[in-house]
Amino acid sequence: MEPTPGHAEMPLSAGMQNLPQPPQNEVEQPAAKMGCFGFLKVMMFVFNGVIFLAGAAILGVGIWVKVDSSSILSFLGNMENAPTELSQVLNVGYLLIAIGALLLVIGFLGCCGAVRESKCMLMLFFIIVLVVFIAEVAGAIVILVFRPLADDLLNKVGTAAVQNIRKDYGQNPDITGLWNTTMNSLKCCGFYNSSDFVGSPYYVNNNNRFPPQCCPGMNSTCTPTGAGNTTTITGCFPKIKQLINDNTVVIVAVALGIAVLEICAMVVSMILFCRIKSMGVE
Repeated sequence: MEPTPGHAEMPLSAGMQNLPQPPQNEVEQPAAKMGCFGFLKVMMFVFNGVIFLAGAAILGVGIWVKVDSSSILSFLGNMENAPTELSQVLNVGYLLIAIGALLLVIGFLGCCGAVRESKCMLMLFFIIVLVVFIAEVAGAIVILVFRPLADDLLNKVGTAAVQNIRKDYGQNPDITGLWNTTMNSLKCCGFYNSSDFVGSPYYVNNNNRFPPQCCPGMNSTCTPTGAGNTTTITGCFPKIKQLINDNTVVIVAVALGIAVLEICAMVVSMILFCRIKSMGVE
């Protein structure tokens, strides 16, 4: 067909340019969503990988505490006249094992759930972290409410520890070595102070002398006068309390950081769960 006079023939490319094009934001939006989804998957994997490694470490410490017979827990467990409530504290090894195993499970579910895009694993991960978070909040409340009971337990432990020192220090090699290691590590003397050693086998057999840890920096033997003049040394129990008080801010910050991480983990797991569900992935 001949072109109509007076009308120029329209190029094909010009006609294609006049076709309606999809909005640019509609093209970029799916790519942006997929990029965000991939980023969340990577963060979920890294975060839970750290949790998995931490769980393995805690599990190892718990097993070590239960296996090592020379640990402080074994010493407290074999201590005469120890308060009955101390038996609950001695279960800390089992507690560490349980916490480590739980963290291993959480880390595994989080990593595999993110990589395999499993709704079941992500939901199970969310539920476990939520239960742990609720348990932590409840535990903090219990500690605050029953703090006087904890102080009473510590007083009973102190009484039993002093009695143990006066009976076995200098006579029982295990007890003596354990106390020496503790005092050397913490730079302390006795449970409360140097008077804890009065009447002990070491004190009697060494002409009323205290262990050298009670008189740091002195070349001569540690006499009651020398121990009394030493103001830089304190008991191991006050030293531990001082360490805790000096690091209260750090402890609180770590606790809050863990709580924030748990909340973020739950939020991310739910975002991934909803995204995978919308994609129709089982």
